[in-house]
Amino acid sequence: MSLRWLPNAISSLRILLVAPILLLILNDHFVWALLLFFVAGFSDGIDGYLAKRYDWQTRLGALLDPVADKLLVAGTFITLTYTQHIPLWLTAVVILRDVVIVGGAAAYNFIVKPVQGEPTRISKLNTALQLLFLLFVLSRAGFGWPWPDKISITVLGAAIVITVVISGVDYVLSWSRRAREGN
Repeated sequence: MSLRWLPNAISSLRILLVAPILLLILNDHFVWALLLFFVAGFSDGIDGYLAKRYDWQTRLGALLDPVADKLLVAGTFITLTYTQHIPLWLTAVVILRDVVIVGGAAAYNFIVKPVQGEPTRISKLNTALQLLFLLFVLSRAGFGWPWPDKISITVLGAAIVITVVISGVDYVLSWSRRAREGN
């Protein structure tokens, strides 16, 4: 029996975890939100590893994985901004980048040819920094620990802004180049 379906099932589970995580944050149950967020973040690495390691990559998986990431990260950023744990401007920067990337991919898909999911290294770094930042913010809100302190959270926030700008520009330039070349 093949387990080729497993990475897609893990991505689907991550999508299903988004609503409970957001509800837990809204109800100030940060420890439980942190636990589920950690499971969701960890599952992101597991499904990618399995898909690559065993050549279980599918077109559905190439779509499900980034959708799961975007829903988890964007939803958590928005909810933590609503509960005043993250500044609005940082959430706006993160969401704007995702809107530009998704909008560009959709335009490319309809105008040029179907999109192949190909996250860049800087985009992967950006996602990892965002997940780590959210883990730090949830840890601080849930446990009130002195660490992660505001300085480490601020440094991570600054790193997110830098990688958001670089990866956003990188996507726009590479998709524009591909569109001109017809690739």
